[in-house]
Amino acid sequence: AVVLASLRTAIGVPMLPPNQVVVGLALFLSFFVMAPTLKQMNDIAVQPYLAGDMDIQQAVSVGVNPLRDFMFKQVGERDLALFVYLSGNARPQSTVDIPTYVLMPAFIISELKIAFQMVFIIYIPFLVIDIVISSALMSMGMVMLPPTIISLPFKLLLFVMVDGWNLIVRNLVLSFLT
Repeated sequence: AVVLASLRTAIGVPMLPPNQVVVGLALFLSFFVMAPTLKQMNDIAVQPYLAGDMDIQQAVSVGVNPLRDFMFKQVGERDLALFVYLSGNARPQSTVDIPTYVLMPAFIISELKIAFQMVFIIYIPFLVIDIVISSALMSMGMVMLPPTIISLPFKLLLFVMVDGWNLIVRNLVLSFLT
């Protein structure tokens, strides 16, 4: 959602696509990325619980493991170390020793860091277009004409020509699969 919302600002159309589309796309991409983990959680915890083979405490303790494995693959070591330190817990010997309440915020800030790195890379070409258009207008003495009126079509054209949606979605999904 951070990357998709920032993309709108980078292009210069802060309301297109609408928030519902951005949040919907982010939600469906999250479901797509999480599908294998959710399936595993369903197979090892939810279905046995519904069948009466385990109680709720067993289902939760077993079912959280695939989610923890997913988060451990994505979390940054420094972010995890920060929250282990902030929790006041002793230094863990293995990932099993790290509580889920410590892992979750570390995972979130790791993902936010990656999102902002992606946003920075996305902003660069659009910023270059704004600078070029602004410089050209200034050199022609057209200081009263807002550069965004001229640069917006060029930014949209660039985004369409490079198949921007494909690139953005591809890199968002691949950031979780690698």
